[in-house]
Amino acid sequence: MNTVRPLILIILSTLLMCCSGGQKKDKGPQGEVIPVKDSSYLFNGTDLDGWEITNFGPQGPVYVSGGEIILGVGEGCTGITWKKEFPSVNYKVTLEAKRVTGNDFFCGMTFPAGIDPCSLIVGGWGGTVVGLSSINGRDASENETTTYMVFDRDKWYRICLIVKSDTIRALIDDKVVVDFARGNKILSIRPEVELSRPFGIASWNTTAALKNIRVERIEK
Repeated sequence: MNTVRPLILIILSTLLMCCSGGQKKDKGPQGEVIPVKDSSYLFNGTDLDGWEITNFGPQGPVYVSGGEIILGVGEGCTGITWKKEFPSVNYKVTLEAKRVTGNDFFCGMTFPAGIDPCSLIVGGWGGTVVGLSSINGRDASENETTTYMVFDRDKWYRICLIVKSDTIRALIDDKVVVDFARGNKILSIRPEVELSRPFGIASWNTTAALKNIRVERIEK
């Protein structure tokens, strides 16, 4: 009888691990349970390891809370820049972002497209513009990738960016919002986000939250 009970406990523990996918979990600073993510995730859910708070100058506060990165409202850009290795082409970035307060972009993702930089703007120019900045010197508000979306405050949006040598695609909640064929067109970024290179995420006069930031290499 004494040997049966420990055996039952072992079986129950094994079943619980199977049901959770065998994923280990850590406790955050407030005691919340946070899954340990694999190496494709750029944010571990607990701190800014691998990131640097971008020194834009008049930026707002940046901190981690409840498994989210908070970009506080500042006078202009507030953001983070990835300081470790990052691919230059043939990769996919996925993340979730939301606008907490403010009326401008809550995800300005600066990224490499080969040797050139570019930015995906989500919710800019008064809150609704989505597009790439810049193409042949024209901003996200005035080039062929310009589109408009209404973004609710405090709602998470799933953002996906796919960068190949000849194309850049972006999806929001699985809807294609950018489908750009590069050709001979010149990509660049605005001076305001120069410090975000090679890969960084910023908001503009807006409090934003980010989570589940992930980069995966893809086939050509």
